[in-house]
Amino acid sequence: MNLRIEVVAIDCLMVRLFDAIDEANMPWMLAATLRLREGFAAHLIDLVPSYTTLMVHYDLLALSPTQARAIITEALTDLTPDATQNGRQHVLPVWYDLSVGPELSLLSGRSGLSVDEVIRRHSQREYQVFALGFAPGFAFMGLVEEVLAAPRIKTPRKRVAAGSVGIAERQTAAYPLESPGGWNILGRTPAKLFDREIDGYSLMQPGDTVRFAAVDHAEFIRLGGDDTPLEGLA
Repeated sequence: MNLRIEVVAIDCLMVRLFDAIDEANMPWMLAATLRLREGFAAHLIDLVPSYTTLMVHYDLLALSPTQARAIITEALTDLTPDATQNGRQHVLPVWYDLSVGPELSLLSGRSGLSVDEVIRRHSQREYQVFALGFAPGFAFMGLVEEVLAAPRIKTPRKRVAAGSVGIAERQTAAYPLESPGGWNILGRTPAKLFDREIDGYSLMQPGDTVRFAAVDHAEFIRLGGDDTPLEGLA
């Protein structure tokens, strides 16, 4: 860990703990999140964790920038991960099919693996939720095997169906809402990823872990999935 504090705005500081994305960072990020929430207490407006940083938005009427820096330094002194502090575990059912996952064949060609092997490898791994962003409930997860890594598609789609599961570089994610997007789409989950009725609105939070479980078409429909072909949304 290499602690640095950077200015983002007059009332916002970026706490940088690491320089590279790594699944091993997450226990430290969770511990730092807890310490900072405790340190700022009622003077914290928002705390946004990401892969290697935490953005601290504090009440400028209650704390000066110097005081905020002092709180951060004190809170993170002698920081150690808490082995008992773990996120939730999620299993998301996914229907992997070319009609809703058109890049399955592309990833198969790039990797030299069969489509079935691409599906097996993507669904056999447990992924860490690193951050939320892009859209409400959109969880950036990783890391996928290097053989499955692929750059975003050259021309982003205007419409990507809610629940679409995709890969971009070594990240994977599921679209919580219909939106534009440029990820390589492999399939679709019927899971409700964004819900105003739950705390934080997002099914997943940084620190959680996720595994994708392949299901057939009948099970996908039984779980409430929408099987409209992805290209049919354009």
